[in-house]
Amino acid sequence: MAKVITFGIQKGGSAKTTSAGIISYLLSLRYKVLACDMDSQGNLTELLMQRNIYDFHGRTILEAMKQKDARPYIHPVTDTLDMLTAEDLLATFPRYLYQEYRGGNPAYVLRDTLRPVMSQYDFIVIDTPPALGDQTINALAASDGVVILYETSKFAYSALERFVETVVHVQEKLNPKLEVYGILPCMIDSRRTDTKALLDLAREEYGDLVFQTIIKRRAATGRLPIHGFTNNPEVVEACEQYVEFLDKELMPRVRQKENA
Repeated sequence: MAKVITFGIQKGGSAKTTSAGIISYLLSLRYKVLACDMDSQGNLTELLMQRNIYDFHGRTILEAMKQKDARPYIHPVTDTLDMLTAEDLLATFPRYLYQEYRGGNPAYVLRDTLRPVMSQYDFIVIDTPPALGDQTINALAASDGVVILYETSKFAYSALERFVETVVHVQEKLNPKLEVYGILPCMIDSRRTDTKALLDLAREEYGDLVFQTIIKRRAATGRLPIHGFTNNPEVVEACEQYVEFLDKELMPRVRQKENA
């Protein structure tokens, strides 16, 4: 059965999509992976598919959730990487849940949608929107674990506590198996002294939950949405920091939780 990992925090510009996309790509070099875009901006869709999000109108995660079946809406990226795409109409998901949906707890719609394909993948990676809404709750309720992205800024530090509280709520009320794999510091500008102070604050408050890896700004990584992962001469440089993070920190924690 697939291991489901959500990347999230309710703060824009924290490298959620970049991290989810790169980890999906890197995992697909060794495993069968499904990437799931739960953000109506569709940035993960554009990053991995290298196409306009409107090319997938009517064939997205929204339609899959309405049918509670992901299978008809999966798009291939490579032989080992598939995608559940998103576009603007995903923003209507809350309205669907509370006006049209019938059939149980609305927090479990994504979980039930993924259930028919769980045996087909080793990993399912979910990108979430910068908001604590129904898409994020559904992602957490469907997941085995969450990686929390932390841009070292004051607003992101404020968001961190609220996101952790949301995870605890989901653990207690919806998904007791949900684990926090860790907090990944991203987008660090080493020239600014406040970034180190904010990183130290997070390490002091959350201890070993904060990964040792620090994802720093790189031009090659920033150009990934333009060039994608295929036939991109910069792809090794763009993903280099994440290779070490995946192998030395994330995968050991995933396996540790599996064996606990």
